[in-house]
Amino acid sequence: MTIRRPLLAFAAAALAVGILAGCSSDPLAAQYRSGDSKQYIAGDGTVTEIAAENRGAVVSFTGTDDTGAAVDSSTYLGQVLVLNFWYAGCAPCRAEAPALQTLSVKYDGKGASFLGVNVRDQAATAVAFGQSFGITYPSVIDTNGAVQLALSGQVAPNAVPTTLVIDKKGRVAARILGQATEPSILDTLIGDAVAETS
Repeated sequence: MTIRRPLLAFAAAALAVGILAGCSSDPLAAQYRSGDSKQYIAGDGTVTEIAAENRGAVVSFTGTDDTGAAVDSSTYLGQVLVLNFWYAGCAPCRAEAPALQTLSVKYDGKGASFLGVNVRDQAATAVAFGQSFGITYPSVIDTNGAVQLALSGQVAPNAVPTTLVIDKKGRVAARILGQATEPSILDTLIGDAVAETS
């Protein structure tokens, strides 16, 4: 009996180590275990493009932007819409903000509009962020998750930040999951969507 107990204890310990090792390849679990209190799950910059014939349903949402103005996705039909999911305390969101602003200026009046989707902050915080980073496009205040819910079952924003390119028909054409570290890639995705015939 005294020999079996140490063997059982060793076997249990080995099993626990094996289970934990199996979890180590999960990047989301690793972020959670890190305990760094960053309060968000960062994406890895993965780019997903969807061929026109494989795109899902039209994304439909309404909301209120950081200035109090009503926002309706239907007003963007006929042009490309770039949705960027963010909030002020997110370091990758701050890092990508200047590039997003540059692209929003490039495409202003040229077939694409930008709309931020703030998933956590109140309007005053979003406005202050915009002033700090020189952001000129509006952001929907989506603390109730209405815009995120409109994308459920499609290519959803599973991390913050996430940037979606919505085609002229209102369907998700591309997603960058995480910080848009290469603005040229987002530029290409937007340009391709603008060039598509309706």
